[in-house]
Amino acid sequence: MGKRLTEKVTWVGKTDWELTRFHGDEYSTDRGSSYNAYLVRDEKTALIDTVWRPYDGEFVDRLKQEIDLGAIDYIVLNHSEIDHSGALPALMREIPGTPIFLTAAGARILKAHFHEDWDFRVVKTGDALDLGDGKLLFVEAPMLHWPDSMFSYWTGENILFSNDAFGQHYATEMLYDDLVDQSELFGEALKYYANILTPFSALVTKKIREVLALNLPVKMICPSHGALWRSDPVKIVEKYLLWANAYQENQIALVYDTMWDSTRLMAEAIADGIRDADPSATVKLMNTAKRDKNDVAAEVFRSKAILLGSPTINNGLLHSVAGLLEMFRGLKFKGKAAAAFGSYGWSGEAVSQLTAGLKAAGFRIVDDGRKALWVPDARELDACREYGRNFARSL
Repeated sequence: MGKRLTEKVTWVGKTDWELTRFHGDEYSTDRGSSYNAYLVRDEKTALIDTVWRPYDGEFVDRLKQEIDLGAIDYIVLNHSEIDHSGALPALMREIPGTPIFLTAAGARILKAHFHEDWDFRVVKTGDALDLGDGKLLFVEAPMLHWPDSMFSYWTGENILFSNDAFGQHYATEMLYDDLVDQSELFGEALKYYANILTPFSALVTKKIREVLALNLPVKMICPSHGALWRSDPVKIVEKYLLWANAYQENQIALVYDTMWDSTRLMAEAIADGIRDADPSATVKLMNTAKRDKNDVAAEVFRSKAILLGSPTINNGLLHSVAGLLEMFRGLKFKGKAAAAFGSYGWSGEAVSQLTAGLKAAGFRIVDDGRKALWVPDARELDACREYGRNFARSL
């Protein structure tokens, strides 16, 4: 059965406790997730979104327990990605004539996904769907985080259905933000922003300003994943504005992979030097072969500067570092300083390749980096410590 949120809105989604990877293998979901769908029942009834395809049968069966499917007058699809639209084919087999309200891009994507000629009703910003006492007001939000994304605002009870914006991959049966661990909640919200929305930060700021200019009262923000924001929902909006503005904390991250510990020893010595020069800074060391890449990306997002390290292998980089560097290029972090380091045996190209990659990814390069031949001895480790001090001072 669903969970009643207000007099007219019911949550009819799915909490997925078993989910550990998302977007294929691109996103780690250590705390699971949820696929939030909502019924809005007024004189007319609208279903907002569905759930991921593996749960389509379960979703339809549970929806039948909540409502006669024939009583669903409209379907609103805020986003066509499969975790939102996956149950749509199973549902449409039950109620094939039900109109689906979505953006023009959403209609194109759904047709490409499912190859069905459903009754698509294309909407744009400012359009509204009258349900009786209240309306669903639509606001297009392209590239937050797909071209088809939109928000739906329920005027009847001042609820913003925000799609992927303001969400988290976070499974909870408690449903609301004020009933869960705040450290976990905001940690997952930041990780979600860092890994999914960072490339679109300029659009995030623009869209939030646009929505705020509408002067719509917001009692609750209901995203498509994770906990719902009912306790001062503006706080997550303020976090997004902060995160979208070249966010950084007083943190320096050393991110590296190592073959026979030489690059690790360099990282630890450089970190010692950073702490000497800037005791107030948080210093994080992360081995890319052992740490989750999305957690690493979240720590880089927090950081004002990073040092990226790899030994040279086959005239290049270790693959875990190279893959992470490609992630950084796509995420388009802003306002962060960087440098490279690494050990080598006979060629030593890794540091220059890392430096070039960091520059291409938008980092401000501090210097040419630090290389060490074979296993660093006491003298080289002292030089690494001094390098760390100088790096910190340069910031």
